[in-house]
Amino acid sequence: MAAAAGGDSDGEELVLTPAQLIHSLEQAWLNEKFAPELLESKPEVIECVVEQLDHMEANLKRAKRGDLKVSVHHMEVERIRFVLSSYLRCRLVKIEKFFPHILEKEKSRAEGEPSILSPEEFAFAKEYMANTEAYLKNVVLKHMPPNLQKVSLLKSVPKPNLDSFVFLRVLERQENILVEPETDEQREYAINLEEGSQHLIRYRTVAPLVASGAVQLI
Repeated sequence: MAAAAGGDSDGEELVLTPAQLIHSLEQAWLNEKFAPELLESKPEVIECVVEQLDHMEANLKRAKRGDLKVSVHHMEVERIRFVLSSYLRCRLVKIEKFFPHILEKEKSRAEGEPSILSPEEFAFAKEYMANTEAYLKNVVLKHMPPNLQKVSLLKSVPKPNLDSFVFLRVLERQENILVEPETDEQREYAINLEEGSQHLIRYRTVAPLVASGAVQLI
């Protein structure tokens, strides 16, 4: 069974095998798990994985009981379901943690630029922000002096720390990656990232490479 997930620059769908689809989910999961910021949403991958899980479970129901293959396939279904749940849960945690900045980024993104939120996540983030503002107003702000009854969530909620360090594995060779200095005495310098090599590096430096799929966070 092949699945269509996403598309190329011409808008054509990419047809993935089940193994490639699960690999795409695992890559998205690891990147989301280790990136300090919320990454681009992968609704096509999620939809295809859910369809694949339904297909696998339907096959299991038709299989003979007691067959060793059934047990192995059942464990694989549970493993995929765990990865999918963990991926979605990780994204919700980030939305709850950075919701004002995520919504602001979504509001200011250029036309045609991919959204970092799925429609469901966008609705959740807006509702979460509205509930937070209502809670602050009813429980705290209305008891404050008039000049202190307004609060900016953008200023109050911390931003993702893009200067944190991440481990990564290089999937595609990259040349002349500019690395910011660690101290005032150092100068900016360029490095090459060889395919298959692993590095500990500031996330801000490699964020575009994570988005393009050239590197994998680990």
